[in-house]
Amino acid sequence: MRIAIPREPEGHALVAATPQTAALLIRLGHEVAIEEGAGVRASFPDDAYLEQGASIVPESEVWNADVVLCVDAPSQERIASMHPGAILVSRLAPMRDPGLAERIAPTGITALAIDAVPRISRAQAMDVLSSQANVAGYRAVIEAASRFGRVFTGQVTAAGKMPPARVYVIGAGVAGLAAIGTANSMGARVHASDVRPEVGEQVESMGASFVPVPSLQEGSGDGYAKEMDADAAALARALYAEEAAKSDIVITTANIPGRRSPILLDEAAVAAMAPGSVIVDMAAANGGNCALTVPGEAITTGNGVTII
Repeated sequence: MRIAIPREPEGHALVAATPQTAALLIRLGHEVAIEEGAGVRASFPDDAYLEQGASIVPESEVWNADVVLCVDAPSQERIASMHPGAILVSRLAPMRDPGLAERIAPTGITALAIDAVPRISRAQAMDVLSSQANVAGYRAVIEAASRFGRVFTGQVTAAGKMPPARVYVIGAGVAGLAAIGTANSMGARVHASDVRPEVGEQVESMGASFVPVPSLQEGSGDGYAKEMDADAAALARALYAEEAAKSDIVITTANIPGRRSPILLDEAAVAAMAPGSVIVDMAAANGGNCALTVPGEAITTGNGVTII
């Protein structure tokens, strides 16, 4: 079977297979074709794939393969160029693009949405949302630290003491717990909230203080939080604003599969934060948890709050 790895669009730093995973596919008896330059932005040059036995091909030869692996859903033009019976494996985000299945069906290909794998134990090895969220939670703290004007850990110097930074994480899923652990390891005082009361023990096990949300609802059986009703959401936003005003760093992680990300911090909440504070909005790609978020950009508000 011929398996092809295309180059992702400009601005995308990922590739669907590393030289090591390409080698595993080749060992199983498959032919692996890598589009020229597909791994360059991920620091995998073409030579690294060649050393593992893969072939380097032009774009024109990628989309006629038996199986195409890519990071995110390709354009309709690329999908249409695949032959009937071929298999597309990708993060397709079918709940965010409800017309995708209807566009794919006439092509005769089989499309596997790996971001729709359920969060259950026997599917963990294929759960790309959790694995990427774990990395993203770590990176969120690093991004915040690079913009923050002080160190995270407390310091005692000859000139006096400097208190540790206060980090507030909203949402204690995979990304939130990774952010909590990273911030705690860097010496910050970490607090976290989640609409699911059962995660309080997990938050505390990572070294943070759990701040419960008023009017909690029951947890979700699939591991994801459910959307709150209007009254409960208003109570929660009041808590988030109160905690954000006391914090140096706020990291928001609330995503609801198939829905726009809920607004957790409105303009007033941001205005109440101290100059030099940093917000990292991890839900920006799905609309954002902060009302002032600009997806893909880092901005500074009029009162000196940086929003990443």
